[in-house]
Amino acid sequence: MGLRRSTRRQQAAEERTGTAGPAYDAAVELRGVQRAYGRGSGTVHALRGIDLTLPRGTFTAVMGPSGSGKSTFLQCAAGLDRPTAGLVRLGGTEITGMNENRLTELRRSRLGFVFQAFNLLPSLTVEQNVLLPMRLAGGRQDRERAARLLDQVGLAGKGRRRPAELSGGQQQRVAIARALVTSPDVIFADEPTGALDTTTAAEVLALLRSAVDTLGATVVMVTHDPAAAAHADQVLFLADGLIADRMPRGSAEAVAARMTALTADAARTARTYAGAAA
Repeated sequence: MGLRRSTRRQQAAEERTGTAGPAYDAAVELRGVQRAYGRGSGTVHALRGIDLTLPRGTFTAVMGPSGSGKSTFLQCAAGLDRPTAGLVRLGGTEITGMNENRLTELRRSRLGFVFQAFNLLPSLTVEQNVLLPMRLAGGRQDRERAARLLDQVGLAGKGRRRPAELSGGQQQRVAIARALVTSPDVIFADEPTGALDTTTAAEVLALLRSAVDTLGATVVMVTHDPAAAAHADQVLFLADGLIADRMPRGSAEAVAARMTALTADAARTARTYAGAAA
């Protein structure tokens, strides 16, 4: 159906960013990534040294207790925030030292994003929202591709509607089509089902799973929901800015049990620190 990444388009993108070279199997690489906020005694270490390689065509869920560094991890991996130390590669391209203009170009052409709040522009039609990444990247707006993607996410014939005319689940389907339209190296999803009911959430997660299985997409999803994480190939558990554990694809019950144990460990550690400081 012409939905796989174009080798010629990818090579052109690599030439623009100065990274043309051999193909990479890794979609996401983090090496020694740290992120600290503030200075002196008030410094908060959100990430303390993340080492990670995620192959292309995989679905990874990221979980952890509140304050574990999940959001910071996603922001650094997606080039939305800069690490204090370490390096990040996306599709073999090191983004750590890129200036903001080059980062913006990379995000528009090689990354896709799905957020909890959908982030659709209400003044644009569904079709225009899907095509927005192509428009912002200055490329040709492929209406046939947009129509195919809308059909694939179950929204055939709804391209001329406005987001306000759609349900929450349908709006998230539009966001997934938009994330896929440029055949990105990675789709980053931040709590994509947080605003949806259980049935609709399952449908959206099935679409992300299908994007990996049938289109070869790479998905990295931050979630608090064990049922959502159960759709992933692996679950990474963050605690105190580090990868504390990981598990291969399992049931929602197994993910929940692992998360409960991790949260209990984090609570014990916090009490220990509090007692030592008293």
